[in-house]
Amino acid sequence: MTTIAIVGAGSGLGGAVARRFGREGFDVALLSRTKEHVDALATELGGEGVNARGFAADVHDPAALSAALDAAATDLGTVEVLQYSPIPHRDYMRPVLETAPADIEAPVAFSVIGPMTAVRQILPGMRTLGRGTLLFINGGTAVQPHPDRAGTSIAFAGESAYAQMLHDALANENIHATQLVIPGSITPGHPRKDPAVLADTLWDMHRTRGEFRRYAEPLET
Repeated sequence: MTTIAIVGAGSGLGGAVARRFGREGFDVALLSRTKEHVDALATELGGEGVNARGFAADVHDPAALSAALDAAATDLGTVEVLQYSPIPHRDYMRPVLETAPADIEAPVAFSVIGPMTAVRQILPGMRTLGRGTLLFINGGTAVQPHPDRAGTSIAFAGESAYAQMLHDALANENIHATQLVIPGSITPGHPRKDPAVLADTLWDMHRTRGEFRRYAEPLET
């Protein structure tokens, strides 16, 4: 079996997705800024029968992100599924009238340069396999900008545009780019936004390879 690489892996959604794909036979590469955290999660998953390994990478550092994904493919096997789901910093969520041009640089690096770097690193392996899935996870501001969260509204919109272009450009190569929009917060025990429920949704998006975008729950208008 091949590998799922989870960029921004934590104990919540990242851990749930690792368990879900691990049950299907995938090896799991866990990427995070803090090696100790993903190593601990990998050990926990190993005790549950999932072959997982942690790799350190800051998505603001393209060279480090590329190197971590290269190491994951070398150590575990070709990346067939990439999930890009790091949690944005609170500093990215300032009101639009208090947001200067310089304030957008970090969110754009996080949500546009980061996923572009990751995709360019793993795409050759997917093409060699003849298949692949690119899972983009975003909050509601990706499709419904909020004036109090200017950074994520702008940067997530850029990530959404990039992901949708990939969806169109790669469809004839059997590589499926898809986006899950999660309005509000991931909530344990919630019928649609519990981490395990979201992991099932992401598995279904990988398996059925249908539409570009799904919503964990309807957006409030």
